[in-house]
Amino acid sequence: MNLDYIVREPEHITPDTTILFMLHGYGSNEQDLFSFRETLPEDWIIISFRAPRATQFEGFSWYDINFTDPEKFVDVPQATESLNSVMENILKIVNHYGITQGKTHLCGFSQGGILCYALALKYPEMFNLVACLSSYPEEKLLTDIVKDKKKLERLRFFVSHGTDDAVIPLEWGRKAADLLYDLSCYFTFREYMSGHGVNQKNYMDLMEFFSR
Repeated sequence: MNLDYIVREPEHITPDTTILFMLHGYGSNEQDLFSFRETLPEDWIIISFRAPRATQFEGFSWYDINFTDPEKFVDVPQATESLNSVMENILKIVNHYGITQGKTHLCGFSQGGILCYALALKYPEMFNLVACLSSYPEEKLLTDIVKDKKKLERLRFFVSHGTDDAVIPLEWGRKAADLLYDLSCYFTFREYMSGHGVNQKNYMDLMEFFSR
């Protein structure tokens, strides 16, 4: 499945160019995280995907959510299909630009962040910096993750969550710290006085993470 996306290209693209892929949250679209491009390095390629499933109010989702039943909060077949589509599209785009030596980063918000955990931990050799904002690691999508510390050592995670998040509870977000610690991954976990979103301090810390 070819995913729609928007892109910001730098003036010069070489095999060493860094590329960042963005995955928006439920009910949003590809323009959402793309606004971050203004303060990201100018020599990066920035790709923001649109999720494949339409939601109400002209938004999109990576999979359906049953808000009334926590056990069915994730439609696993749909989420798996989206994961596979994202990975296929990432490989296609990296190949299209001829990036053989450059770094590949991920940034996902909410539902997009849930997919970022799965992508990074299933294919750790593909990625470097991974930002998961207002999300959580979904166990149902992490059944076949890599646990070899040697393969995971190049990953760097930035995890952020609002203390007053009414959509994805803070305790769900905190599961990331336990999981990444158990896997011996390098990560930063930060909580902010905010709801389900990215406040100014969160944004500044995220930009600092991506400037490394």
